[in-house]
Amino acid sequence: MRPSTEPVFDRYVFLASAASGGLLVFAFPPFGFWPAAPAAVAMLSLIVHGRAAKTGAWYGWIFGLAFCLPLLYWSGTYVGVVPWLLLGLLESAFFALLGAGLAIVQRLPFWPAWSAALWVAQEAFRDRFPFGGFPWGRLAFSQPEGPFLPFAALGGAPLLTFTVALTGCLAARAFEASLRHGQMKIIALAAAGIVEVPLIGLAFSLLVHNGDSSRHENIAVVQGNVPRLGLNFDDQREAVLRNHVNETLKLAQQIKSGDAPKPRIVIWPENSSDIDPLDNPDAAAMINRAARAVGVPILVGAILDGPGEHVRNAGIVWDPKTGPGQMYVKRHPVPFGEYIPLRSIARKVTSKVDLVPRDMVAGDAVGSMKINGLTIGDVICFEVAYDGLVRSDVTHGAQILVTQTNNATFGRTAESPQQVAIAQVRAVEHNRANLVSSTSGISAVIAPNGKILKKTGIFTSDILDGPVPIQTGTTLATRLGEVPEWLLTAIGVGAIAAVGTLRVREALPQRTKTAQGTADDDRAKERV
Repeated sequence: MRPSTEPVFDRYVFLASAASGGLLVFAFPPFGFWPAAPAAVAMLSLIVHGRAAKTGAWYGWIFGLAFCLPLLYWSGTYVGVVPWLLLGLLESAFFALLGAGLAIVQRLPFWPAWSAALWVAQEAFRDRFPFGGFPWGRLAFSQPEGPFLPFAALGGAPLLTFTVALTGCLAARAFEASLRHGQMKIIALAAAGIVEVPLIGLAFSLLVHNGDSSRHENIAVVQGNVPRLGLNFDDQREAVLRNHVNETLKLAQQIKSGDAPKPRIVIWPENSSDIDPLDNPDAAAMINRAARAVGVPILVGAILDGPGEHVRNAGIVWDPKTGPGQMYVKRHPVPFGEYIPLRSIARKVTSKVDLVPRDMVAGDAVGSMKINGLTIGDVICFEVAYDGLVRSDVTHGAQILVTQTNNATFGRTAESPQQVAIAQVRAVEHNRANLVSSTSGISAVIAPNGKILKKTGIFTSDILDGPVPIQTGTTLATRLGEVPEWLLTAIGVGAIAAVGTLRVREALPQRTKTAQGTADDDRAKERV
């Protein structure tokens, strides 16, 4: 179908674009209404259908703004409106490219497949650019519940995104065909796909391991809480460390009295010690006391000084006898949150950059660490959203996943439940229990099938202890790694290239005919 010549800013279509982006927000926590994701995809597909690429880009951008700004409102909780708006504008730009691409590939036969692949391509680029990307808000992460989730075990988050998008695009194709003189064959095929894709997911759910038949080991997750909310978290760091020590001492008393099983490992969250315990004897003494009382190693989240004027975000294995040992240093610090790119320019935009006075440097080793006979795979905070970081832990032998996080700087917003939803997808993707350990947000014990076995409230002190399934086998998604993402991305981008090639071929005969006519006219003039 050739693009129409309708005006770019049709107010009704403008409102529909905003409504469809807003609808997608409801697929994510705190709402968690998973059918909203394919429905939003269907709406955007219909909005850009038959339009020029430029028009599709405008409507895709409106969709992106209506989605990204509400979804990411927590990013401005304590830093103000400007950083939140800039993040929303940046992320929505990728949806503008998506809208243009969808308008182009819908001129091809079987366009729902090419369109769904473009959703994967959009996420692949958004996850990497700029400054390492920001994967929040992927379609896959809206599906910790529902029939699509098992696809994560087959092709990871990219395949999960593809199946959600394909279902929405098939729904749009069925609707579009019904408007075009009731094309019953197309309607029937699209409707069959809408039903079959989720049913296939439900069938695959039988293959997703719930961990019941696994070997189980007792592990404790400690949430110590923070005295108060806000960005002045550093000012209360000794109190935060003391909170986690006290909760661990409480656990030790429960073990001694027989009210709690003795764990193999105790997990503390990110920033549970903002005082560098490798440099501060008082902090080290407090952690030593907790470790000796409980009698097992503690994975401590700590901010470490150095190298030079920089800092590192680390998970340190603290043994009750030998003290600090193995260490994982966060490999993907958050730009503008843990380090400031282009600091002099960023300061002209907002003075809030000075809240990060020392840039954090990245580690280069995977988070797989052997602790008391178990191999854990550690990722820190937003790292759980990056496919390769989580997968590398599993390929290096992790039997369980650990997500250390600090949600204190996001208040009582949806950031914490959104992060737990991502951790649920990761559990299914790699067939590993995932332990989310937060200072004050939601800590959770997630089974390999993505079900939450236990969780805490927000801004409470609590201990999650008990048996956790230990897995060793790998899923197809783990073995394939980035292959599904790059394959689907290539298909989507290739579809755009195919449209360009077809248009060139269509133009050649017309150009040849025009050139021939011009030559005939010239010969006629010569005869005259």
